[in-house]
Amino acid sequence: MIFDFVVSLLWRYLIQRIGDETLVTNILVVDDEQAIADLVELYLKNEDYNVFKFYNGQDALNCIENEKIDLAILDVMLPDTDGFSICQRIREKHTFPVIMLTAKEEEIDKITGLTLGADDYVTKPFRPLELIARVKAQLRRFTKYNSAEPAHEERLIAFSGLVLDKDSHECILNERPISLTPTEFSLLWVLASNRGRVVSSEELFREVWGDKYFSNSNNTVMVHIRHLREKMHDSAENPKYIKTVWGVGYKIEKN
Repeated sequence: MIFDFVVSLLWRYLIQRIGDETLVTNILVVDDEQAIADLVELYLKNEDYNVFKFYNGQDALNCIENEKIDLAILDVMLPDTDGFSICQRIREKHTFPVIMLTAKEEEIDKITGLTLGADDYVTKPFRPLELIARVKAQLRRFTKYNSAEPAHEERLIAFSGLVLDKDSHECILNERPISLTPTEFSLLWVLASNRGRVVSSEELFREVWGDKYFSNSNNTVMVHIRHLREKMHDSAENPKYIKTVWGVGYKIEKN
């Protein structure tokens, strides 16, 4: 009896350990500036992430080959290679998020990194808490789009006289059809499917255009929102549908 009880306890302990290990999030940090790498590691560990930290590219590449990585933070300038090359090697086999760190501010560096498959870009000096927030955001997005059980996707939205059919891309407002471009329909769909929540310009740009958000991307969003309002006979000053939340984004109220 005692033996069976001990075996049962050990078995439950092993199952718990295995379950805990599957929940561990492994983050790779590569930066030749040891003070920065150590600081990033400290903040990540405070959030209960498991960190693989390296000061050169070759050790990082060896780690990628032998460990399960969930997200990588790569410095662009390294002593033996560069973050762009590591990012390119990662994308040959893996899809996990990559955040680039750099002391440079040239737009071409951002474009290069994003073209090679990076998901985000942080310029030094940066606030550690902002980096942690970006890490969490990238992990949420990656988990959402790679879930083993895809969520039920809404295909029809109807509220306050507005009807959106995602399959036919038809928009009906107060029983009258509105001719929308694919981009305008996608914008309205994202806002309508997030009723009651403010959707930032950055999120709208990523969802609709499927591209990385830059400072001038906000103008693109604003122009399309204006066209959408005109077609819906909605106004920015007294909106019935699309409300501007200044400095944040746009919102459709949840009725």
